[in-house]
Amino acid sequence: MPDIETENRDTWTAYGRHQLTRGIELPELDRWAWDVPGAGPGLEVFGDVKGLRVLDLGSGLGRHAALMAALGARVTGVDSSPTQHQRAAARCSATPGLRLVCADAVSHLRDAEPYDLIYSVSGMPFTDPRRLLPALANGLKPGGRLLFSALHTDSRGVGPTATVTARPEVLRLPGTEREHLVHMWVLAPAAWEALLTGHGLVLESVATLDAPQPGNAASYRLYAARRPERVPSRPRTSAPPPPNAAVGVGVIVHGPEGVLLGLHRRGTWELAGGKPEPGETFAEAAARELAEEAGLVTDPGDVRLLGTLLDRVGDVVRVTVPAVVHRWSGTPQQREETIRAWRFWPLDALPGPLFVPSAQCLAAWDPALPLDHPPASFHPYDSTRRG
Repeated sequence: MPDIETENRDTWTAYGRHQLTRGIELPELDRWAWDVPGAGPGLEVFGDVKGLRVLDLGSGLGRHAALMAALGARVTGVDSSPTQHQRAAARCSATPGLRLVCADAVSHLRDAEPYDLIYSVSGMPFTDPRRLLPALANGLKPGGRLLFSALHTDSRGVGPTATVTARPEVLRLPGTEREHLVHMWVLAPAAWEALLTGHGLVLESVATLDAPQPGNAASYRLYAARRPERVPSRPRTSAPPPPNAAVGVGVIVHGPEGVLLGLHRRGTWELAGGKPEPGETFAEAAARELAEEAGLVTDPGDVRLLGTLLDRVGDVVRVTVPAVVHRWSGTPQQREETIRAWRFWPLDALPGPLFVPSAQCLAAWDPALPLDHPPASFHPYDSTRRG
C-alpha cells in the first residue's frame, strides 16, 4: 500500500478509536443514504439485489452493508481500518448474509471471486484510482455494476481537479474541535470517466448530490458504471512477435475453480505457455512451460492438444497450439519475473484485457466464451472442444 494510502488508513483508524472511546453508535439505516442525507436515489438505483454477490468498498460502520444484506444480497464489507472493522464487527457480524473483512481493497479484489455489484459510499476517493481501478474492473463479473459516490466540492467551496492527484481534506473528530488531514482524489467527472473507460468500464450516469443547507457548498457526484459483457484482448506491445517466437503453445489449465491465468508485467492476463524447444513435442512443451511459469506439474500424456491457430501480426505468421490440462499437482506460484498473480478465474468472470493468443486459445476451446480478439484460423485435431 502506498504511503499516502497508509496515512489515510491510520487516520481512519484514529477516527475509529475515538468513536470506540466515546461509545456512541449510530442507529441502523432504515433507508439508503449517500453522502448527503435525503439527496440522490435510494435503493431503487441498485435494482433487485437478492442472491447477488455484492461488495461494499470502504464499509466503515457496516450500516449500508447490513441494509443490503437484509434485502437478500450476499454482501462482503471491506475496510482497511482495524478500528472501523472492529466497530462494524461488534454490531453487524451476526447479520445473515454479511461477511466483514479488514483488508486493503486492492488486495481483497485480487484474491476474491468476482462480484455482481460493487458500491462505495465515499470510500473510493481515499485510494489511488490508478491502483484501485485495474483490480476493481476485474473484480466485477462481465455485466456487473459499479456505483460509487465521490466528493466534488468541499464545504469550503473548493472544487474538483482535472488531474489524477490527491489533495488534503479535513476529517474532524466528532464531539471535538480536533482535525486530521486525509488525502483524497477529488476529481472532475471527466477525469473519473477517463479513468473508468481506460480500465474497461462503461460510465452510464453521473448524478449530483448537493447539500441542502444554505451556505454549505459541499457537493458530491454519484457515478454508475458497468463492466461490458465481453472480455477484451490486446497485444502486449505494438511490435510483432520475433520470428523465433512465432510458434508456441497456450496451456489451458481447467479445474473446479476455473481457468488458470497470470498477470503479465505489461498488463495482460494470459495462459501459461511459450515456444517449444528443439526436439520437443507440443505436449512436452506445454508441461515444461506450465512448471517453469506457474509451478504446476503435469505429465505430457495428460496434455490434450486441440489444434492449430493461425493468425498474422504484421509480416509474421503466428502459429499457436491450444493445449488443455485437467490433471496436475502443485499450487500456482510466481516462478518468473514477467508473470505474477497466478490464479484460477471462473469462466463467467474472466479478467481483461487478455493477451491475444490466450484469448484465441480459449475461444478455440470454448467458442461460447464472450471474448473479443483478432480473428484467427483454427484447424482442430478432432471434433472435441471443451471437455
